[in-house]
Amino acid sequence: MSEPVANAEPVDTTPAQVIPEDPTLLGAHEQAIAALAEVTDRSDIGASEGGEMVEPNVATLYFECRLRGYPGWRWAASLTRVDESSPITVLEVELLPGDGAVVAPEWVPWSERMAQFRDAQSQADADETAEDDAGDDDAEYDDAGDDDDFDDDDDIDGVDVDAVDTDEAVTDDD
Repeated sequence: MSEPVANAEPVDTTPAQVIPEDPTLLGAHEQAIAALAEVTDRSDIGASEGGEMVEPNVATLYFECRLRGYPGWRWAASLTRVDESSPITVLEVELLPGDGAVVAPEWVPWSERMAQFRDAQSQADADETAEDDAGDDDAEYDDAGDDDDFDDDDDIDGVDVDAVDTDEAVTDDD
């Protein structure tokens, strides 16, 4: 006999609500297109991509989006009516991402992004320190090739100060 698992979440065993289809709502393409044409140019609305009942007496109809820069997106118009004898009303129109749509990445809180940044900086510092330690074998020879005579900063007004004999220098006192 198996024992119940601690902290197990109960499984919802209630059957899903079956929403009856409303052929009038699902077939109201012209009304949906007219509502979409209020927010975008008619040429941006493509062919029908079907529809679904989302609640009793509420349907959403989908249409291809022809806007440049929105591949994989689709227009949606949600329609309703109170009962079979009531007129169809538009609830909302929107542009929704579909399969393959380019969307923003999932939001990451600032504290997590900052922690990732700090970890990356620490790793970069550790890598740099390791490279510096590995390259210290020749550290004693690093300045061996420096020769001040070849530096251009010794020239003042075109005179090489290292070449001037200060004992024979002319002074204003003479």
